[in-house]
Amino acid sequence: MSIIRLNGHSIYFEDHGSGDHPAVILLHHGLGAVQSWKEQIPALSQAGYRVIVYDRWGYGRSSSRPALDLPTFAADVADLQALLPHLGITHPTLVGHSDGGTLVLAYAAQYPTQVRCMVTIAAHIYIETSILPGILGIGEQYAQHTRFRQGLQRIHGKQAQQVFDNWYTGWTALGGQAWDMRPLLGKISCPTLVVQGVQDEHATPQHAQDIAAAIPGAELWLLEGARHMLPQENAAVFNPRLLQFLAANTVE
Repeated sequence: MSIIRLNGHSIYFEDHGSGDHPAVILLHHGLGAVQSWKEQIPALSQAGYRVIVYDRWGYGRSSSRPALDLPTFAADVADLQALLPHLGITHPTLVGHSDGGTLVLAYAAQYPTQVRCMVTIAAHIYIETSILPGILGIGEQYAQHTRFRQGLQRIHGKQAQQVFDNWYTGWTALGGQAWDMRPLLGKISCPTLVVQGVQDEHATPQHAQDIAAAIPGAELWLLEGARHMLPQENAAVFNPRLLQFLAANTVE
């Protein structure tokens, strides 16, 4: 458990495992933090991977942040690029969920030769009609349910309100924009697994199909019965599939 200064702000990260093992970096979702990967960290560590998890800028125990730079995630891409040499990592495997998945796609498109392989779960590459109602629904949960707010406070501490405001205002502001990452995804050259729950409340299966179709050679896995929080809610099914993909694509 460490704090590092990157690009003018502090980042909290955890480094699990040996530096001699293949490095897997986990990027959390839009309201998440290191704790979001509690089901995956031991599974990956026990399988022989070096697992890096960190609270992205503005989350958890990292520095506060005035706003997110949606939809490009440019500052997050820059943080990831700056973190790698500090950890002595040159060709990581990247696994990202939701906003973290979109971040992984943006990074791999910008630095295609640096990523060994990657897995995206419930990522977004354009504004689908189901996105805004889902975000508004989470806004209602935050306003009406004390337990929901307390959960964010446990993860993010005193900056929980700012975390929620940044995420909520950032994504609702994108509702009318013509944003589409597909022209960039063809630059990605590493083995890629695209994962989404069929019952994801923030995107239709077509969204994941479009991501996979835009990345040369990408694999697509649509999990029946799974929703947006697939890594947390379906770990018993997700973890073995994740490990299978990594075993096939992390060999030197």
